[in-house]
Amino acid sequence: MKNPAFEMEMKVRDYECDLQGIVNNANYQHYLEHTRHEFLLTKGISFAELHEKGIDAVIARVEISYKTPLKSRDKFISQLRVEIDGFKQVFHQEILRLPDMKLCIRAKADNVCLVNGVLSRCDELAEKLIN
Repeated sequence: MKNPAFEMEMKVRDYECDLQGIVNNANYQHYLEHTRHEFLLTKGISFAELHEKGIDAVIARVEISYKTPLKSRDKFISQLRVEIDGFKQVFHQEILRLPDMKLCIRAKADNVCLVNGVLSRCDELAEKLIN
């Protein structure tokens, strides 16, 4: 990924693997979500504080392309960049195996905001994400 806005290193845990010895596909969603949450924290964004204001940020759609499997104890880099597309905050994410930087997955997660239960642009969140 060119110019990621955020990246973090993680490690595969044994229990995340299936009988084939590779990371179960559902666990990649955990890695992606953890990366998004850590990114939000660096931007000073708190889900609890947003919720208190009546703002709920929710994932509306996720697309994942699986390229190379991770195995137990593999280390990897999870990175993202974000763009605003109308009502959506679009997270483009990749996971790269270390140390060879082999692409494991490429994903896109569309986030939307509900303000008091109504779909809204949520400019407050969007501004913090891109600055």
